[in-house]
Formats: sequence, C-alpha cells, structure tokens
Amino acid sequence: MPDEPQYKRILLKLSGEALQGKQGFGIDLEVIRGIADEIFKAHRLGVQIAIVVGGGNIWRGVQGAAGGMDKAAADYAGMLATIMNCLILQEVLNSKGMETRVQTAINMPSVAEPFIRLRAIRHLNKGRIVIFGGGTGNPHVTTDFAAALRAAEIKADVILMAKNGVDGVYSDDPRKNKDAKKIGRISFDDLIKLGLNVMDKAAVPLCQENNIPIVVFDFAEPGSIEKIVRGEKIGTLVGSRLGGRL
Repeated sequence: MPDEPQYKRILLKLSGEALQGKQGFGIDLEVIRGIADEIFKAHRLGVQIAIVVGGGNIWRGVQGAAGGMDKAAADYAGMLATIMNCLILQEVLNSKGMETRVQTAINMPSVAEPFIRLRAIRHLNKGRIVIFGGGTGNPHVTTDFAAALRAAEIKADVILMAKNGVDGVYSDDPRKNKDAKKIGRISFDDLIKLGLNVMDKAAVPLCQENNIPIVVFDFAEPGSIEKIVRGEKIGTLVGSRLGGRL
C-alpha cells in the first residue's frame, strides 16, 4: 500500500441504523466503538475527517409523517436525533484520544458549535474531527443531501458512504436478487440513468457538479476506511467520466 493517503480530506456518511447494531433501536456501544476504531486508523495517517450521521436509529421523519405527523415537525425531530448520535460519537472518539468538534445546523450553543464553514475547515486543518449534526437545518431534506452539501462546502476529496452489510453498488438489491452483480466503478451519469440507489437522488447531482467522488462500502469490513484512503479498491467508486473512463 502507498505511504501517502490518496485522499487528504474525507467526509464519512454514517446512517443512524449503522449505530444500532442488531438491537434494532438506539445505539450499540460496541458497534460505535468499532466504528471509532476504524476512524482512528484513518485519522492517524493524517487524513482530515468530517462525519455526517443520520438519526434513523432513534427517529425517522418519514416514519412520523406516515403516522399522521406534520412532515416538517417529524423532520425536525429527526434532526434532533442526529445531534444525539453526534454527541455520543464525539465522546467515544474523544475517549480514544481523537480531538473532535460537533457543529449543528440547528443552533444549540450549550452542547455544540453552530455550523460555520470556515471554522469547520479550520478545525480540520488543525487535525480535529468535525461531526456535522442536524442535517441542513431544513425539513424535507435528507442527511444524504446534507452530506453532499457539507462535502462541497468543506471541499472534501471524497464521500465515503458506509453501508451495513452491503459492500458496494449492485445491479439490483443483492438481499432480494441473488443474481445481482456488483459494480466496481460507475459514472454519475450511468448511476442516475440506471436509477441505482446509492444515496438520496437529490444529492448525487450535487456531488457530480462539485466533482466529489463517492465510495460505497461495507463499514463492517475491518480496516476498510483506512484501505480506501490509501487507495485500495474497496466497494464501489462513483465518479465523473473523464475521457470515457472514470
């Protein structure tokens, strides 16, 4: 493996469901400690790391809306769930010796900094891990879109989409279709044309416009984050097509 990491600044997108482990709700501390260990391996290489965490392990806005809640109110509850996850992840990372900052799109000065782009970049340049909570601060917007937006704002080199039990992009849902084929590399245009589910469809054009590649991988594979930032072919790479190739 090369000595120098291929990516200098990454944005890691974690789903809330990834934090719940097998218990089906809340946070499995063993799982989050394992995720922190994986982040530490990449961080010790000198990689600047930002993180966006979902809140589906606590509350999903779609779930609330389906139950009769106003969609905006349900989404705000989901934003608060993401902030809870951020604070817990921060404490676990701190316990392992990593300096972190949480920035939220919803103003909560007693528990976290407000999101300020230049301050976030300054933290990253100082080697701190920055965790973004509260999505974009707006309802009707997913945390996938928030991840794409924050990646563009901090000029991340890549978005790492951590999946639970799925090691990349497939031609169909591998959990339902045993004949689904794994795709190693695919362009943004082909991803959109084929309608493959990698992240929120509104987020993909934002990544394409800002030329931010996406790596979809299974976070449960030991050392996967470190391997990706070192340039190993892990999961599926989604990027712009240059000269007919990715």
